[in-house]
Formats: sequence, C-alpha cells, structure tokens
Amino acid sequence: MLESILYIMKLIRVRRRTKQEKRFSNDMGMLNAKVTYVTKTFANIPYKTLHKYRETYYGKVKDCQDCVISN
Repeated sequence: MLESILYIMKLIRVRRRTKQEKRFSNDMGMLNAKVTYVTKTFANIPYKTLHKYRETYYGKVKDCQDCVISN
C-alpha cells in the first residue's frame, strides 16, 4: 500500500517553465516579459497551472493579472 502511494507521488510533480511573452500594460504600453508558469504535471503531462508571474525590468516579481497578453 505504501509503495503504491509513493509511486503515485513520484508521478505528480510541480514544474516551473519560463518563456518570453509580449504583454501590454496601460502604464508602460507594450513590453516583452519573462513569464514563469508554475504547473502541476502528471507523468510529464501538464494538467493545471497553479500560478504565473513575471519579472519586471527592475528585477521585481509581479503577478500576471495586471497585464494583458497581446497579439
């Protein structure tokens, strides 16, 4: 029983992935930001995004809700 629980726990992981995105802010206008996604994966298949945040030009970390993804 304990071995099966440990096996399932090894399949579920939390990963961070960073990628460049074009974002639009009312204050700054268009900006390229490094957005980090924290996702929960099951057997290396992502199924839930837990949190996403971005790093500003000045090194501060902010939540992504204040910026809109632009096309």
